[in-house]
Amino acid sequence: MRKLNKLLALLAATSATLVSFTSAAAEVNIYSARKEALIKPVLEKFTEETGIEVNLLTGKADALLARLNSEGENTPADLFLTVDAGALHRAVEANAFQAVNSDTIDSAVPAHFRSSDNLWFGLSLRARPIFYSPERVNPEELESYLSLADDKWNDRVCIRSSNNLYNQSLVAALIEHHGAEKTEKWAENFVANFARKPVGGDRDQIKGVAFGVCDIAVANTYYFGHMLNSDDAEEREAAKKVKIFWPAQDQQGAHVNVSGIGVTKHAKNVEQAQKLIEFLVSEESQKWYAQANYEYPVREGVEWSETLQQWGDFKQDDIEMDILGENNGDAVRLMNRAGWR
Repeated sequence: MRKLNKLLALLAATSATLVSFTSAAAEVNIYSARKEALIKPVLEKFTEETGIEVNLLTGKADALLARLNSEGENTPADLFLTVDAGALHRAVEANAFQAVNSDTIDSAVPAHFRSSDNLWFGLSLRARPIFYSPERVNPEELESYLSLADDKWNDRVCIRSSNNLYNQSLVAALIEHHGAEKTEKWAENFVANFARKPVGGDRDQIKGVAFGVCDIAVANTYYFGHMLNSDDAEEREAAKKVKIFWPAQDQQGAHVNVSGIGVTKHAKNVEQAQKLIEFLVSEESQKWYAQANYEYPVREGVEWSETLQQWGDFKQDDIEMDILGENNGDAVRLMNRAGWR
């Protein structure tokens, strides 16, 4: 009887250990620079379909990357999700990622929207076109990003500051396409056309056009989508006074950037992390991005939301996202020399 009790106790302990291991394995931890509302619904859907729990920590990209670095091997993070190719490149430089080889991901994400060595993968696209007032600007006057440096736009342009990664990546792309010397000259003339000192976010630039502070602005489309569909009547009315112009359509195309994700170097749940990335680039998840966030899917053939369709089709710049990160330092220094603050 005593032996039987010992055996039962051993079996109970073994069972508890297995349950604990299974519970620990069936989860994945994300450090995310995206706001919770912009990612949590699709993560909940992943848990519903796979049974894998997702633990989400949100914060600023630089702060989360610093936390990853300080935690080292002890980090609980399995995935790092951030916005802009520049931020993803910083994570690569910090040796924060490990490579992931997945035919499922590779077939879903075009090569120029992911790291050349599979350290990170684009999840959604954000285009950065020109916004204009149809009351004060004839769209036939607009051409490319370079044309925004023309004298006719003096005191008529709104844009964010040079410390904004979206602007840094735009300039990084221009350096790649037109060379540093030409881009710096453009930046000097472009800054001279600012209607005001750069202030606020992308929505503020769009509102600047709507309220007559400036006639044109450069901003990401998903902010515009959120404004058009906002619960705030003032934002909706402001957005209705502004239209999109797709620049450089006879050249490289409109500038696009990505939100992206990678498996951390010291991830404990690599298999679950890979499954989540595969889920996020599935047709279902990509369609959700377009509908809920007003971002463009990275996966080809996914239906755009009604809002995106209203803006029309456009030629995208197919520059490799790696280049935006590699040129970031040159872009920042160039912008500073040009007086872009």
